[in-house]
Parts: sequence; structure tokens; C-alpha cells
Amino acid sequence: MSGPLKDRAAIVGIGQTEFSKESGRSELQLACEAVKAALDDCGLTAADVDGLVTFTMDTSDETEVARNLGIPALSLFAQVPYGGGAACGTVLQAAMAVATGTADVVVCYRAFNERSGMRFGGAAGLGGGGLPPWLSWYAPFGLMTPASWVALHARRYMHRYGVTNADFGVVSVVDRHHAATNPDAWFFEKPITLEDHQASRWIIEPVLRLLDCCQESDGG
Repeated sequence: MSGPLKDRAAIVGIGQTEFSKESGRSELQLACEAVKAALDDCGLTAADVDGLVTFTMDTSDETEVARNLGIPALSLFAQVPYGGGAACGTVLQAAMAVATGTADVVVCYRAFNERSGMRFGGAAGLGGGGLPPWLSWYAPFGLMTPASWVALHARRYMHRYGVTNADFGVVSVVDRHHAATNPDAWFFEKPITLEDHQASRWIIEPVLRLLDCCQESDGG
């Protein structure tokens, strides 16, 4: 990190639940468990927290998490959009809050029953209010999953820079390596090779294979 934020904030604790196909808990409970685990990791308590940042797509609002954990007051609460891409944005929000004195201890969290609860690809979650503007570029053509959305941008990237699906596969292999070392991960002790990646079936040819796609799971 460079510029005015350099050396002004630090990540001091990390927490997570197990990742599974069926958590058996609400997303709010998963969020609280993950936040509590992060606090335990760095020796802090709920009373030390004065900031919470999460994702706009999730159901566990900052105020609900604060209430259920016994966080007495928040000087910062925020939500960052853009789905899976919001993770880095939540950390940036937290760093800016600490660097400017808005908050001292900020927790970034996400909790999602992505396997047993909401599933991508269906129309059930669209409601009667019409499509959000960003989805209007995809839905009329039947593109209803993250893989199909990303495929458009990935195909353009391949065309512009001359990369192949095997080049993308390196990212999947590295991601899976880290999951294989995490006891809470669904694929703990199950790494993959680039050969495994290239042998997996196409999801969107010639852009994305099955092992380019993330594992749908429940967790926080």
C-alpha cells in the first residue's frame, strides 16, 4: 500500500467458519461466528470494534451483526457493491477509516449460504421490480450466472492479450493450492494440477472450464 495510507493501518486478525454444502445456520449466525473468530485471533473483543464493512449482496447488515455480537457503538458502517469483487473494497474502506481516525478497529466480513440458500442462475431472486441496470446487459441473452458474465470480459481479454484458457488455469491451480492447506476449506488436502484443470469440462468454450469456477459453499 502506498500514498497516504501506507503504514497507517494493519490487518491484525482473520476469522472464518468452516465451508460446507449445508451450514445448518442462518447467514447472520455465520457472520457473527466469523467476526468473533477474527477478534479472538488478535485478542480483541466486541467492545473494541467501532467499524463494520460488508457486501451489498449479503443479508447480514452491520447493525444486526453489531447488535448480536454486543458491539456497543459504530462510528463506521459501510457496504461495498460488485459481488465477489467487493472483498478488496471492504479492506480499503477499513484502511481509510483507520488512517483518517474515523474508526480504530474495523472488521470486514461476509457470510453467505451460497449452496444451501441462494443459487445463481435462476430467476427467483429477481422480484417484480425489473432488472438492475447492470443485469440488463446480460439477462436478455440468457446470461444468468457469474461464469457467463465473466466469460464476456475474459473472452475480450484473451483476444486483446493473446492468452489462453491454460493461462487462466494457473490462477485456479494457485487458488486451489491455498484451499488445500486450509482445514476449513471444502477442498482441504485436495490440490489440483494444470493437467487436472485442462481435463475438466468446458462451461463456456473456449473461455472457462469447470475448474475455473469457484466452489459454491456456505460459510463466513
